[in-house]
Amino acid sequence: MRLHRSPAIWLAPTLVLGLSAPISGQHFPADDVVQSIIDERVAAGGAVGIALGLMESDGSTRVFTAGRAGEGGPPLDARTLFEIGSITKVFTGTLLADMARRGEVALDDPVRVYLPDGVSAPTRNGREITLEDLATHRSGLPRLPANMAPADPANPYVDYTPQLLYDFLSSYDLPRDIGAEVEYSNLGVGLLGFLLSGHLEMTYEEAVRERILAPLAMELTGIELRGPMAALMAKGHDPGGTIVPLWDVATLAGAGGIRSNVEDMLGFLAANVGEPTSDLERAMRDAHTPRESMGGPNQVGLNWITRAGDGSRIVWHNGGTAGFRTFAGFDPDAEAAVVVLTNSGIGADDIGIHLLDQTVPLAPPALPEFAQREAVDVAPEVLERYVGVYRLAPGMEAQVELQDGRLRTQLTGQPWVDLFPASETLFFIRVVAAELDFQVDETGGVTRFILRQNGQTIPAEKIR
Repeated sequence: MRLHRSPAIWLAPTLVLGLSAPISGQHFPADDVVQSIIDERVAAGGAVGIALGLMESDGSTRVFTAGRAGEGGPPLDARTLFEIGSITKVFTGTLLADMARRGEVALDDPVRVYLPDGVSAPTRNGREITLEDLATHRSGLPRLPANMAPADPANPYVDYTPQLLYDFLSSYDLPRDIGAEVEYSNLGVGLLGFLLSGHLEMTYEEAVRERILAPLAMELTGIELRGPMAALMAKGHDPGGTIVPLWDVATLAGAGGIRSNVEDMLGFLAANVGEPTSDLERAMRDAHTPRESMGGPNQVGLNWITRAGDGSRIVWHNGGTAGFRTFAGFDPDAEAAVVVLTNSGIGADDIGIHLLDQTVPLAPPALPEFAQREAVDVAPEVLERYVGVYRLAPGMEAQVELQDGRLRTQLTGQPWVDLFPASETLFFIRVVAAELDFQVDETGGVTRFILRQNGQTIPAEKIR
């Protein structure tokens, strides 16, 4: 496995939209092409950090990184942990397929069989919701339960209890027939993980660890941040670049509670391609099998989604929490796989799809408004006068320098970021919503700048 780290400088955004040719014998493009894609996405403000892994048909892997794990955090690498969000659902689908192969459950078992006495599941026109309905989003259950009212909106799942889940199921009236159509449901898949693990008399994490993670040696994947996992966890960022709390997905963990990294996810995807050699791998193939149309080119299996078109197939799922967006997919015919993990609220699914099927172009990143702000031209001699060191607080300084005709700044312990002029004295940053307003005295000398960010106004005196 080779690790490529991006340079410390934020590169100018020159988004690659054309096709990129792979090296002969490889499914994926050459190293420099892949690295440039993620470097440019981060530089354009389309992500805070990206860790990307590729697996070729011969089992060889490559890992690429760009950006950072968070303010003052370590550089990203193959072991950095991310919230993988709804990619968790394919682990839940695999758990269902494994338990069905073992005869512990059947796909057509009604949900009510696995509920406690006194708790009912909604029915409609004599039809009951089955385990397969939950895994294929055909249960008729909504995306989220109506009685989900988090005390802390920044951690919305942590206080949703089993009793709240039971209360909702017992009182809910289905708006449509079961199996009539696909409606993506975090509730449905969270319920599935809850019922399967309960049937095994385990927590969801214990069930997934015993049946999937341990057999695949995925030692740094799980829900609880145990041992070295806490130190490896990246900080999540919203689309504006502000750090946001991690999510604690409790009762509905099967819908989005897992944390993982590129190294472990490449091992997971490797077990999903090629001829199966174990009962677990055969269960994985069962989970891939398309069972229902999701509209357009996509069909859903046991949570895995298959995108088919023009003779090609991609099996994939993505994920998102408040501060992370992720993608995992593979081409079952080429036996090639890709995982894209970001610690940003801006997604990078298009990178994963493009690398698997290079006829699909990259999309321009969905940038927040501040990242699309237009810069004006300022004479080099004006830019030169802002070069220096500014003190924001004891132990916190900002260095400003001129490089290749553009100003850039670096706060103590943080990477360099470019400054873009809105006027001769006002400059903005595209990777976060922040402005530097330079103050000039009557002689034309620069005395300080005013930092405006997150509603705060902070003066920084020029000290040299």
